[in-house]
Amino acid sequence: MRIFERLDELYAIGGGQGANRRSGSAGEQRAHDLVSGWLEEAGFEVERDSAANLIGRLRGTRPDLPELWAGSHLDSVPEGGRLDGPLGVLGGLEAVERIGPGERTLAVVAFRGEEVGCIGSRARVAEIGELPGAFVELHIEQGPRLEHAGVPLGVVTAIVGYSRQTVTITGRVGHAGTTPMDNRDDALCEAAERVLAIRNAARAIPEAVATVGVLTVAPGGVNVIPGSVSFTVDVRAPDRGRLDRLLAAIGLETGVGVEPTVMDATVVDAVKAAIASLDVTPLELPSGAGHDAGILAAAGVPSAMLFVRSLNGGVSHSPAEHSSDEDILLAVDALERTLRDLGSV
Repeated sequence: MRIFERLDELYAIGGGQGANRRSGSAGEQRAHDLVSGWLEEAGFEVERDSAANLIGRLRGTRPDLPELWAGSHLDSVPEGGRLDGPLGVLGGLEAVERIGPGERTLAVVAFRGEEVGCIGSRARVAEIGELPGAFVELHIEQGPRLEHAGVPLGVVTAIVGYSRQTVTITGRVGHAGTTPMDNRDDALCEAAERVLAIRNAARAIPEAVATVGVLTVAPGGVNVIPGSVSFTVDVRAPDRGRLDRLLAAIGLETGVGVEPTVMDATVVDAVKAAIASLDVTPLELPSGAGHDAGILAAAGVPSAMLFVRSLNGGVSHSPAEHSSDEDILLAVDALERTLRDLGSV
């Protein structure tokens, strides 16, 4: 089918293992040019804004009505997956083509640089102005919850906020062979206890997570007791209350780098109704990863996300990323019904 052929064509850009369309690369540009051609062939009016975001509009007969957007991004991490980003763009194109011209202008958008901090959507809301009346983003879950629940589709209720901090622990350097075990102040041992405490604190708060991703040991000699250890902590939760509780529990400063974002109730209800109309009971869940929908929502655009089940244990940012063709087609059906519902208001 057309959507799978197009997904494969985008996946081949960049060469090597997996998807290789890093933000700002020739691969990302090739992907935008390819999708721009598909939009033009389908009769869309194509715009590239000053941040190089790609917007294809199917003009309606009522320009006074706010536009309705669907889309996602086309950039990837190095050696990324086939679906992360492009599914939302191509699913949006398929859904809008099915609906066809009507009173309201429908648009398919491909934002730039989502994988490096949603730079395209941030530029759009901050500098460029014109925003839609509502935005719906179709995306793979990138996690295992839908697979574990045996449910093909989910609706995102919130996008987590996060805080990233660095912890430094100071001990005392010593000789690995001559310093008795009961006379050591080993910074790495203390750091290991802190890392486990961080894990346990996150487990105690529903839908919160904490990750130690980088650990630096000094002086770093094989026969030297570590005198100093620094490690990063990435803390995430779907609302500010749980985020601050977790930060306090692990002894870090409260405050966020990115605030949690709640999805719009009206758009969420439209997604839920669309899924239910396909005889599927949607699972409601927060997104643990950031998305362009969160940037638009934070700027006041009524937004929601439709998740499709990720298989292989929910792995993403990897060539092992996978969703079934059946689930993808069901998701496009749900997106089409959501856009029809929102477009009729």
